[in-house]
Amino acid sequence: MIEVKNLTKRYGRHVALDNISFTVEDGEILGFLGPNGAGKTTTMNIMTGYIATTEGEVFINGTEIVAEPEKAKANIGYLPDTPPVYGDMRVDEYLRFVADIKKVKSAERKQMLADIKRVVRIEDMSSRLIKNLSKGYRQRVGLAQAMIGNPRVIIMDEPTIGLDPKQIIEMREVVKNLGQKHTVILSSHIMQEVSAVCDRVIIINRGRIVAQGTPDELSAKLIKSDGQIQIRVRADESKIRDALKDIKAIRRIDAKKSTEPYTSDFELAADGDIREAVSRAIIKKDIPLLHIKTTDLSLEEVFLKLTGGGA
Repeated sequence: MIEVKNLTKRYGRHVALDNISFTVEDGEILGFLGPNGAGKTTTMNIMTGYIATTEGEVFINGTEIVAEPEKAKANIGYLPDTPPVYGDMRVDEYLRFVADIKKVKSAERKQMLADIKRVVRIEDMSSRLIKNLSKGYRQRVGLAQAMIGNPRVIIMDEPTIGLDPKQIIEMREVVKNLGQKHTVILSSHIMQEVSAVCDRVIIINRGRIVAQGTPDELSAKLIKSDGQIQIRVRADESKIRDALKDIKAIRRIDAKKSTEPYTSDFELAADGDIREAVSRAIIKKDIPLLHIKTTDLSLEEVFLKLTGGGA
């Protein structure tokens, strides 16, 4: 559905995007995650044809965005970080205006707008002036305009920024429902946002893609290369430190409070996967090993490791 090839964007000597490539499949909800200034909005703007690329290509449903912009843009609905709404228009008036611009057929318009208002939950706002709506409702009106014309792809840049917790939860539900009929790209720097709604994640930092995959895949990959495990044993801390002293890959041993009587818990941080070496060392010392497992990393921890703690 979407193919981005070798995308580069330069502003003078500053490289905003550095040769990035990725694809998005039909019906996928993709999270585009990165610190502020990482290149997310630049990528969104190029994908929607709003700004030109220095090098590279973007294909929307097989159509290159620069070569055939009108055809490609017909497949895209875009919600930028600031909703493109007119405050002095009423909601229905604005949506009809957008339908005119997108050349929606008159016979289809009434039902289409009714369906969209129901999906984004703004039916009760139809006659309200947009400038009198809360930020959450203005955001929903902005999403409604992106959906007009039934585009196959919906791109959203920071769709929940500035919303209160209740509005954020409601917007997440709307985005999940969109994934049933549309391919969705969601740009954000908020980890919880991406974890809650996205099938797959691309992490971008300083204009480059540093990782992509599901949150579980990214966590597993980092655990393998930057091992962190938990163990439970029947032994005190001094015995464990003695048993593991020859495993050079271990960087840190932290004692933790155990919930099981007569046992001790430890968290080990190391370079690489040390589970086999730890198991052998403990068993060799005739210490009962009751439990060993990798420590799952949250998407936030993955993000911080891959971006050097950027926020």
